[in-house]
Amino acid sequence: MIQFLLAFALFLALHSVPAIPAIRQGLVARLGRRPYLALYSIASIASLVWVFQSALALDYLELWPPAAWQAWLALVLVPVALVLLIAGLASPNPLSISFRRGSDHPGAITAITRHPVLWGFVLWAASHVLANGDVRSLMLFGALGLFAVFGMVMTDRRSRRRLGSDWTRLSETSSVLPFAAMLAGRSRLRLDLPLGIGIAGAALLTAWLLLGGHAALFGADPLVLAAS
Repeated sequence: MIQFLLAFALFLALHSVPAIPAIRQGLVARLGRRPYLALYSIASIASLVWVFQSALALDYLELWPPAAWQAWLALVLVPVALVLLIAGLASPNPLSISFRRGSDHPGAITAITRHPVLWGFVLWAASHVLANGDVRSLMLFGALGLFAVFGMVMTDRRSRRRLGSDWTRLSETSSVLPFAAMLAGRSRLRLDLPLGIGIAGAALLTAWLLLGGHAALFGADPLVLAAS
């Protein structure tokens, strides 16, 4: 338990860096933007790996019995989450997390939600809490999901301050809740290169996970669980 708490504390600390302008700007000034993003990404992935390893080392305590419908829910939601994650990181998005945040022309994925990366984490986390139904999964995925929800609130606040008068113009064609802007007639679904990359990347990654990747990494086969 102590190792899990330490790992998650490091994960939170690393992801607090972008929220502190003085630290982030100092690192960018010293390293350059691209090296900063590369090192930050490596550190974030390493901390997430540690979080998973420490969580998997915890004792299994069941909260509810597994059922096939729970596994099927994950099979449906995780590919959607992967599209949001990959397309969100690849798309220009001055309003939220992206490798191309500085553009004034948000990518197609932002018509669905202005926080695609964070919603990807929420869908991924929620589906795994339901599918696994144990205490360690609730601690791991529940904490990551809540962190992503909190991140949407904090990211909106930072973007309002950073963008000033541009906030209204950039945010009027998007929404926090997925598809809300479309239903309100403020945006329409379209396809661009980053969204196409997200769809293709999610399809390939999903296929790899279902064909043995998930079992090799985590010791559980989603297709077997869905058929049980």
